[in-house]
Amino acid sequence: MSTLGQAVVAFFEDYLKVQRGLRLGSVRSYRDTLKLYLGYVGTVCHRPVTRLNLPDLSSQRVLDFLAMIESERHNQVRTRNQRLAALHTFYRYLAVHHPEMLAEAQRVEAIPTKRTTSPETVYLERDQIDALFKSLPRQGSLALRDRALLMLLYNTGARVQEIADLRVADVDLHDPMRIRLHGKGDKWRSCPLWPETVEILKQLDTARETDKSLPLLTSRQRRPLTRFGIYKIVRRHTSALRLTTAGGEPRGVSPHVFRHSLAVGLLEQGVDVNVIRGWLGHANLDTTNRYAEITLRTKQAAAAACLPPVDGLEARNRRNGWRKDEDLMKWLCSL
Repeated sequence: MSTLGQAVVAFFEDYLKVQRGLRLGSVRSYRDTLKLYLGYVGTVCHRPVTRLNLPDLSSQRVLDFLAMIESERHNQVRTRNQRLAALHTFYRYLAVHHPEMLAEAQRVEAIPTKRTTSPETVYLERDQIDALFKSLPRQGSLALRDRALLMLLYNTGARVQEIADLRVADVDLHDPMRIRLHGKGDKWRSCPLWPETVEILKQLDTARETDKSLPLLTSRQRRPLTRFGIYKIVRRHTSALRLTTAGGEPRGVSPHVFRHSLAVGLLEQGVDVNVIRGWLGHANLDTTNRYAEITLRTKQAAAAACLPPVDGLEARNRRNGWRKDEDLMKWLCSL
């Protein structure tokens, strides 16, 4: 095996999976980036990937690769930045374990990400949530499972892969009613369950299984639901809902929309942002803070709390109101 081959294998098997504990989806994202990049380098060098060496991975090749995926593959800026982030991680690994690549890794590290607008966050209003659950079918072999799935998505704000990975042992249907989710970075977190969610889950056949390692949500063939299967179920039941972006473009409802809907709902109910962060499993508080920017009702409530005075007299009375509180003044004088 060549030095490059050894470095790539160690990067995935030891660094990403063992040292960083990344989930399978994240590892696959790195895999896709390196497949594209090494394939491009092999084409430019007119050699198969099996004959490439570490010196072939120059910083100029990274720049050329980023330009190629934008011009030839027509990737968006966000995709380009994602590929660059993966390559940054890979070259940092090379700099530590193969010192001869340090100079090239420093040049790659200096390649900046392109500025782009953040993707708009869409969410369901409370009346839309109510209408959705009222419209769900109650008859049929899979009606109960679908209702449990949508209720779990909204109750927990879980990522779709976290729902797909759920096992019977991850759910406590008696006090304390909670669910354990296996999230990004191989981290576990617990979320409280609403009584309504627990009542639905108790009716599932899988929840009554003695083998706690079985999947909680299954397909018609009793196999675990996949993330793509969950996406199709959500799309089928939310086809009547119409979401629009700020630009007026129609948007479909994905499983992640329930995550946004929960975060906005908790924020509007006055739940502390750190509690929401722990609920959703955000590593960075900045990720949670963005929800404060997307709900107009919260801004309107803040504006109503500090209305400007109509005239100077009202402002003076408002400022001096505490002086007219006799009980308060007596207490102050007794100090």
